[in-house]
Amino acid sequence: MADYQELQTQIEYLKAHAQNPTDYVLSKFREKDIILLAENHAIKENLLFVQSLIPKLHAAGVYNIGMEFGASEDQEELDALVNGESYDPDKARELMFRYNVIFPYVEYMDIYKRVWEFNRTLPQDAPRMRVLNLSYQYNWEGYPGYRTVRTTSKVFHKGSTERYRAELIDREILQKSQKLLVLTGTIHAFTKYKNPVCDFLEEGFVRLENGYMGHLLYQKAPDKVITILLHFTFMDEDASKGYRLPADGQIEALMEAFNNEPVGFDLKGTPLGQLRDHSNLALGHPDFKLEDLADGYVFLKPLMEQTGCTVDYDYLKGHTFEEVLKQFPDPEWHPKLNSLEDYWELVEGFVDMHLRRGTY
Repeated sequence: MADYQELQTQIEYLKAHAQNPTDYVLSKFREKDIILLAENHAIKENLLFVQSLIPKLHAAGVYNIGMEFGASEDQEELDALVNGESYDPDKARELMFRYNVIFPYVEYMDIYKRVWEFNRTLPQDAPRMRVLNLSYQYNWEGYPGYRTVRTTSKVFHKGSTERYRAELIDREILQKSQKLLVLTGTIHAFTKYKNPVCDFLEEGFVRLENGYMGHLLYQKAPDKVITILLHFTFMDEDASKGYRLPADGQIEALMEAFNNEPVGFDLKGTPLGQLRDHSNLALGHPDFKLEDLADGYVFLKPLMEQTGCTVDYDYLKGHTFEEVLKQFPDPEWHPKLNSLEDYWELVEGFVDMHLRRGTY
């Protein structure tokens, strides 16, 4: 933990520079065109925050929200949904199901609904808010449960998902001189930070990778892209021990000194960025600090108060369990399903925040 003088410096910095999260994110769009908002999936507060940003983003000239969870093949239907005369929740479910059969979470689909509601308030000649799907439809049918060049090529039939996403953003946003807020899993959002991967051929058995979406965007447009972390638990350096608090608990301690008020603040070049971390993110990074990870940070709630997203029990309406199994994602990531009861147990367990609590 930080000594007393370091703690006082950090507190004084926050007093002088921290903003409420909305103002913080909007301020970054005065400098950048693409903000990669890095989330730990299915935390309700993060999704409600993004929903609340919609009218303010539009007022700031940001007309696009990018979502990892959505297939570009469905973009035309999604555009029609958020600009229609009426809102169709079953269509929203269908669009999400086509991308991921085990992602039945209300707050993600409610981003569509909030964009639709906002677009209904706009004058006829005003630009519309758009939800931009960043991924494509994978083909898990017949996947044998192990990865080879052949089996991987069949699943990811349009090539590298990271390159696909980066090229889509380049084509739809950068080349059109537009701005974009991206909501994506953390690993896809890093720009300068390189992800550690266990590799027995490397010194220290760690290889550092920089081929994810955020890396590729940063390589193409380094002056236009930044990463902002949404507060979440990190994985312990020893993964068998589960999760741990970010910055060895120092973020949570600092926020408690501010009565856990929601704030956004810079990491790069600040006392907060100097906070050290010893999670798995530090592997291969000597003297690892938070500023090595991202440009900014948004704290909405303490980890113990975060809640999981709401399960939509109508998500499978019109679909059979066999259709779920046909496109069930990589069993290396999820336990095998034998019944609908297994399905609901899996998706409910994913939003049980007690399973994500960290320790100092």
